[in-house]
Amino acid sequence: MNYDILLSFALATSALAISPGPDNIYVLVQSITNGKAYGLATVCGLITGCIIHTTLLAFGVSAIIKANDDIFFGIKVLGAVYLLYLAFRVYKSHSQIDFDSDSAPKKSLKALFIQGFFMNVLNPKVTIFFLAFFPGFLFSQTMNTIWQFYILGGIFMFVSFIIFSAIALLAGQIKVFTLEHKNSGLVFKWLQIVVFIGIAIFILLPD
Repeated sequence: MNYDILLSFALATSALAISPGPDNIYVLVQSITNGKAYGLATVCGLITGCIIHTTLLAFGVSAIIKANDDIFFGIKVLGAVYLLYLAFRVYKSHSQIDFDSDSAPKKSLKALFIQGFFMNVLNPKVTIFFLAFFPGFLFSQTMNTIWQFYILGGIFMFVSFIIFSAIALLAGQIKVFTLEHKNSGLVFKWLQIVVFIGIAIFILLPD
C-alpha cells in the first residue's frame, strides 16, 4: 500500500470540501437560516449519497481494469481533462459567496436528510467527478481494486463529513468572516483552481 497516495487523496479531498461549492453552500445556508441541526441533517444525506456513487464506480471501473489497461488509462486521461475543465469553469465564475436564504425553506430533519441524499445521488456531475477523481489514486498493486475504491470512498466521505459538519456548526462565524473579508471568496476560488489542476497532473503522472 502506498500511504503517500492516500495522504494526497485525503488532502485533495479536504481542499475541495473547504472550497465553496453548491453542496457546502447549501449546508451553510440551511444552518444559518434554520439552525445547526438542519445543516447537519443535510450533511448526513449528502454523505450517504456518496455510498451509491462509490459502489457504481468500484464495480464498474474495476471490471474495466480487468478487461483492458489501455481503456483504464484512457479513463484517467479523460478524468484529467474533465478536472482541467472544472478548473476553467471556476476561473470563469465570480468569486462572491452567495448566502441566499430563499434557497433554504424550512423542512423537517428527515426531509432534509432525504433531500441531501437525492441531491447527491441524482446529480450526474457527482458521478462524473468520482470517475475523474478516484482512479488516479489507486494505491496498491496487489489489493483488489473494488476494495481500493471503497477505501478511497470511505476516506472521501469521512473527510467531507468532518469538514461539512464543521461548516454547519460554525455557519454564523463563517458568514461573518466572509462578509468582513471581501477577498475570502477569491482565495477559495483560486484554491479550487489549484487543486483541480494539481489533481489532473497527479493523475497523468506515471505509476
